[in-house]
Amino acid sequence: MTDGNQALKKAGLKVTLPRVKILELMQGPENQHISAEDLYKKLLDMGEEIGLATVYRVLNQFDDAGIVTRHHFESGKAVFELATQEHHDHLVCLTCGKVMEFTDEVIERRQKEIASKHNIKLTNHSLYLYGVSTDGKCDHGEE
Repeated sequence: MTDGNQALKKAGLKVTLPRVKILELMQGPENQHISAEDLYKKLLDMGEEIGLATVYRVLNQFDDAGIVTRHHFESGKAVFELATQEHHDHLVCLTCGKVMEFTDEVIERRQKEIASKHNIKLTNHSLYLYGVSTDGKCDHGEE
């Protein structure tokens, strides 16, 4: 049994071809922060006959099961990434829409200190930073 099949079974989901294909695609590093529409286009390019409604339904099921995390960046559309990744924060270029992941121990420590100062024990958090290119041109799409 593949890792994807085990992840589906562990989440209480039946192993179906659309679920397996979508999960396999989501495991590619180039497919993090991907929209349902872009995932659907990739499936079409692969010759898979999985409808857009099915892609939306599977992603919602994966989100409910904790397999993926849904993000709503400034673009207005939801994007998804695998939930099994280590904690990280996001930097979003408002010029090209590229999402860059980063970790910073100082930021993590300060968030905990601020929460503690207010008598809160953090159980979860997310940080999204938005900005535009500082040199007047956007070259993030070339990375």
